[in-house]
Amino acid sequence: MGKPVAVAVLFAVAALCLAGSARSDGSDHRYKEGDSVPLYANKVGPFHNPSETYRYFDLPYCMPGHMKEKKEALGEVLNGDRLVSAPYKLDFLKDKESESVCKKRLTKEEVARFRSAVIKDYYFQMYYDDLPIWGFIGKVDKDGKDPSDYKYFLYKHIHFDVFYNKDRVIEINARTDPNALVDLTEDKEVDVEFLYTVKWKETTTPFEKRMDKYSQSSSLPHHLEIHWFSIINSCVTVLLLTGFLATILMRVLKNDFVKYAHDEESAEDQEETGWKYIHGDVFRYPKHKSLFAAALGSGTQLFTLTIFIFILALVGVFYPYNRGALFTALVVIYALTSGIAGYTGTSFYCQLEGTNWVRNLLLTGCLFCGPLFLTFCFLNTVAIAYTATAALPFGTIVVIVLIWTLVTSPLLVLGGIAGKNSKAEFQAPCRTTKYPREIPPLPWYRGTIPQMAMAGFLPFSAIYIELYYIFASVWGHRIYTIYSILFIVFIILLIVTAFITVALTYFQLAAEDHEWWWRSFLCGGSTGLFIYAYCLYYYYARSDMSGFMQTSFFFGYMACICYGFFLMLGTVGFRAALLFVRHIYRSIKCE
Repeated sequence: MGKPVAVAVLFAVAALCLAGSARSDGSDHRYKEGDSVPLYANKVGPFHNPSETYRYFDLPYCMPGHMKEKKEALGEVLNGDRLVSAPYKLDFLKDKESESVCKKRLTKEEVARFRSAVIKDYYFQMYYDDLPIWGFIGKVDKDGKDPSDYKYFLYKHIHFDVFYNKDRVIEINARTDPNALVDLTEDKEVDVEFLYTVKWKETTTPFEKRMDKYSQSSSLPHHLEIHWFSIINSCVTVLLLTGFLATILMRVLKNDFVKYAHDEESAEDQEETGWKYIHGDVFRYPKHKSLFAAALGSGTQLFTLTIFIFILALVGVFYPYNRGALFTALVVIYALTSGIAGYTGTSFYCQLEGTNWVRNLLLTGCLFCGPLFLTFCFLNTVAIAYTATAALPFGTIVVIVLIWTLVTSPLLVLGGIAGKNSKAEFQAPCRTTKYPREIPPLPWYRGTIPQMAMAGFLPFSAIYIELYYIFASVWGHRIYTIYSILFIVFIILLIVTAFITVALTYFQLAAEDHEWWWRSFLCGGSTGLFIYAYCLYYYYARSDMSGFMQTSFFFGYMACICYGFFLMLGTVGFRAALLFVRHIYRSIKCE
């Protein structure tokens, strides 16, 4: 992918993401006194289950006279946003005092639905002129010790405090009146009147800075201190480790080179030992080379995707509540980078003297998409069964399938054809012997699984503090905006992964075990398995998620993300090991 193409891709995606963010009906956010300002009700759901959200009017609230659904961008739909016009009217600069929305008699079933929502800590979310509003729908009074004595109340009066600067809305806060309550404890019909109050106040905050208050929550001084402390801690650990490994490897290799050079001079028929001894086997192609090349292709594509996402994040495209921008970017960039997967996978497969490149290309296309698609089908079915907003409408699924067939697949095939025609040769400094040498018996800790455990632990320890913040933002209601810190952590992760894989590959070759290809990939990718183990810890120890839908969403999508990490870091590990192995065998004379 040339530089101009990469720049074009970035511009296109940035434009899409910014265009995809919610616009208030095409207006420029300027209003005259008495103008109606768009207020959309988005969703309700249990506070501790961020994936389990329902449409606002799934609860028996007062419906507005004319229900208007807002057209949404792809990313917003993927994010589970379903905006409809709210029953409140907040006209520009018009104060209102205890205005009635509607009077309503709640049936026993409706009382039970509201009560069940209050028990589960439901919150509501709305957007007023594209500014988010949150609030809880009710409260539980736990005066009695016994749960049967608990009382359940619904809030019926909302106070909106709106701040304006000249002709623009700057900030909005919603408070529920703690005294205006409806008792839902008993199963009986209840008469309720829903009310709202609006107060307008002037502020000097400029319109350009109105989103700042949402992004500041994640960069509060004490949070930043924790972040920087964790990063410095990781950096020091990493530098010490990499320095330590580099020193050992350099000294050991230097000694090896001196010894091997000396051996050549003495030229006696003595038995060779160590990694030089297996020079005739070290570049023997791995088993299952089609799968290996496909994994490298997918890993390279995911690595490119991550870099592009970081560039967009650092440029400032993903500001808080730019709803669905991240999802739009992921879908579009994944589709546009599939050519990279096709090219890398096929060219490497052809270098390994593979013949069936078409099958290899299909495998590359399905290696990450296949499991992701199956997971999505299962989770979408669960969401449909729950009638949650996470269930994608048919139209959106059609759009995604069209992107896959019209963009992803053709680019994958073009990349594959280019890779096949690249005619690159695999550069091995040593000739491979005809028959493989037998691997001597090795102790248990030199097996694949113990080595993967060793390899994954160090990179994971470098990122684990940052993981908590990311999880709290993806699977909670925290906002994460410190992308620069995240980028530094990502670079550290790559360096540690490369170094640890190189070190383990050296020790493996020194033990005369020449099957390093798959081992280096698995060792590099093992951090993905550690992240999945962290998911289990986070779910049980750090979060209050519950219910089948939220649990399946959490573990299903995290499995896909960790698998993506496995492929990406495996590719990084193998590339580092390949450079290293080529370098050391180039430095000695191979017969």
